Amino acid sequence: MTVITNGDRETEVLGEALAKCLKPGTVLAFYGGLGMGKTTLTRGIARGLGIKTPVTSPTYTIVNEYADGSLPLIHFDMYRLHSAEDLFEIGWDEYLERGAILAVEWSENIEEALPPDTVRIQIERVGETKRRVAITGIEEGVLSSCGY
Repeated sequence: MTVITNGDRETEVLGEALAKCLKPGTVLAFYGGLGMGKTTLTRGIARGLGIKTPVTSPTYTIVNEYADGSLPLIHFDMYRLHSAEDLFEIGWDEYLERGAILAVEWSENIEEALPPDTVRIQIERVGETKRRVAITGIEEGVLSSCGY
């Protein structure tokens, strides 16, 4: 399914709706260049999960964890990783087993480590503030049942 958002607020609203459809252990793989809205979408997902802690990009820390919502959210930035081997050094297997929502930016760097049922989210700019958000791995119509 593909959605067009116009600005950060609409991208966050999409994330809020998406969060209501997620099951424990869901891995969300984000694809898109710098400034496309990956962290903005993750911020909306956090809000949809009831997380009150401010969501920031984990660019320098690689991973940020948020546990104050209905489900924990673990937010990764794989920009600085060069292979799946680097990922396993930070305990990727353990993160997969925790039942949290895993939001993974720069997923192309660790593609081979993603589970088969990963939800893939491609974000691209289609205007000054507009983004095309293509979501695969989730059934068509699911977002409408979750309030979007």
